Amino acid sequence: MSKAITFSEYGAPEVLRLTEVDPPEPGPGQVRIKVRAASVNPLDIKIRSGLMARMAPVDFPAVLGLDAAGVVDAVGEGADAAVGDEVLGGTVGGSYREYALLERPVAKPDSLSWEVAASLVSVGRAAMRVLGELGVQPGQTLLIHGAAGSVGVIAVQLAVARGTTVVGTAGAKDLERVTALGATAVRYGDGWPERVRAAAPQGVDAVFDASGAGVLDDSVALTGDAGKVVTIADLAAAQHGVRFSAGTADRGGEALPELARLAATGALTVPIWRTYPLSDAARAHADLEAHRNQGKAVLLP
Repeated sequence: MSKAITFSEYGAPEVLRLTEVDPPEPGPGQVRIKVRAASVNPLDIKIRSGLMARMAPVDFPAVLGLDAAGVVDAVGEGADAAVGDEVLGGTVGGSYREYALLERPVAKPDSLSWEVAASLVSVGRAAMRVLGELGVQPGQTLLIHGAAGSVGVIAVQLAVARGTTVVGTAGAKDLERVTALGATAVRYGDGWPERVRAAAPQGVDAVFDASGAGVLDDSVALTGDAGKVVTIADLAAAQHGVRFSAGTADRGGEALPELARLAATGALTVPIWRTYPLSDAARAHADLEAHRNQGKAVLLP
């Protein structure tokens, strides 16, 4: 038996319980890892609370978590890793557990910490995916809502590195952090469109909404074209003619190895705010829901 965080009903963080479960067995192409770090993502909170129940219902009891890093201890037929390998990736059947399954493991660079390795998977893929969907070119101007969030921080860095001018909205306490990433920081809240226009008199070519803060109408007005706005956080996207981008797969399987390489070489920073023992998953959720974090929260089984 092994330990996992499970929940058997939707609700507040307290529905998360430390329980005994059988370690999962890897299927074809899968590996099982002894988890060294598991990232806590905003989507985990939406799933636990029931906000995603209509879109993605849960079969109870369930284990949360999308991303993990650890050491391979069992392999399925045709798996692209060996016992003892240090890997990271998206999990099958949840990552809030001592042993988890990865379907497409990626080698962890030696210089990459376990916490960062687990933390860049889903958020990094989302950032790369949306930047690709928007097709923003060097010299163009990209507005990123939620630029201080876990996806926004990575998106800002990737876009700036490609020669894009980035304007990022954030709360007052996060403006300096966004500026340090190479973006022009703009305080969100009432009047944000006027502040963006002042910061980008040349106009805005595209908008990446990572906040879900009800900014789509004004974002479409800024670009003049709903097709130039993509959200990963606002479930009302279709009402505004805006594309909702979802999914975790790498196009061509290239995103995650590239993200790991960039983070290992210091070309990409993934801020870790706090680590928690596995048993404190409920506290991690409560902290994120209260917006106490300035960076990623990570569980250490």
